[in-house]
Amino acid sequence: MTTAIVILNWNGEMFLQKFLPVLIQNTTQAGVEIIVADNASTDSSLSILKDKFPTVRTILLDKNYGFAGGYNKALAQIDADYFVLLNSDVEVTVDWLKPMLDYMNSHLNVAACQPKILSYDQPAYFEHAGAAGGYIDRFGFPFCRGRILGIAEEDKGQYDSIVDVFWATGACLMIRSKVFREVGGLDDDFFAHMEEIDLCWRLKSRGHAIVCIPESSILHVGGGALGYESPYKTYLNFRNNLLMLYKNLPVRLLKKIMFFRFLFDYAAAFQLFITGKPKNAMSIFKARRDYKKMQPDFEEKRNQNLILSTTDATTNIYQKSIVLDYFLKGKKTYNSLFEK
Repeated sequence: MTTAIVILNWNGEMFLQKFLPVLIQNTTQAGVEIIVADNASTDSSLSILKDKFPTVRTILLDKNYGFAGGYNKALAQIDADYFVLLNSDVEVTVDWLKPMLDYMNSHLNVAACQPKILSYDQPAYFEHAGAAGGYIDRFGFPFCRGRILGIAEEDKGQYDSIVDVFWATGACLMIRSKVFREVGGLDDDFFAHMEEIDLCWRLKSRGHAIVCIPESSILHVGGGALGYESPYKTYLNFRNNLLMLYKNLPVRLLKKIMFFRFLFDYAAAFQLFITGKPKNAMSIFKARRDYKKMQPDFEEKRNQNLILSTTDATTNIYQKSIVLDYFLKGKKTYNSLFEK
């Protein structure tokens, strides 16, 4: 079995110099190739790759296609049994890949997996983008084992078991190449953010399992291309989350969920206004407007998803509101969500 570890780079020269040597040193399995796909960087990334990492294969893209489009175009040029989508701002640990490879090789029903994601700046804590496996609530809001909204838990071994998850993080996503192609890959129209959750929803609805394997762990800087406070990131997250819901929700739930999302989104915008983030608040309004504009173009994707679904993936969704649990009930850890 062959594995391609693919880093999608865009103006990430600092991360390449810092983390690529560690990746090379700690990735020793046979049949594994490290590849950097460059999204038309304008910094010194290409010269650094050529001069300092001549053994690393480079795929050059003619413009910045975003996370989704960039990976789709790069992976179409790669022949391997497994793809590992790895962010450039990740420091891997010793033997990080082996537990995931071993598990995938022995569990053929599992289409994708992720390691435990810890914070590079605070290694004792989980990192926001993935933690110990991802989920969504009934209204589409994502959360993780180890991270509820903006609160990341300390890693005390409480989530060291292998579990089924709803989504695996794009910061480090291992997936069978055959399945990736069968379900259509990432959605180019998302550009960036939520695309891995949309992909995993399609995997789940077509009968595939996704797991987190905490025996494998990595350290993630996070917020590399777009900072956490970026209004553009707010825009992409809200717009793409609505598009994801429209693409994947069954008919019986779509209208009801979208009504409640209208209320939640306007409440979120109000909260951002009163906390001094008017640009982020306006980004939510723009996201909703653009979602409406894009919705007709997504009708065919929605119809295809409904036709190809073999199981109701919504049964794997947390059936309450993570927002209400957090703000009204004070539930700020994953385990507390299931306490009576």
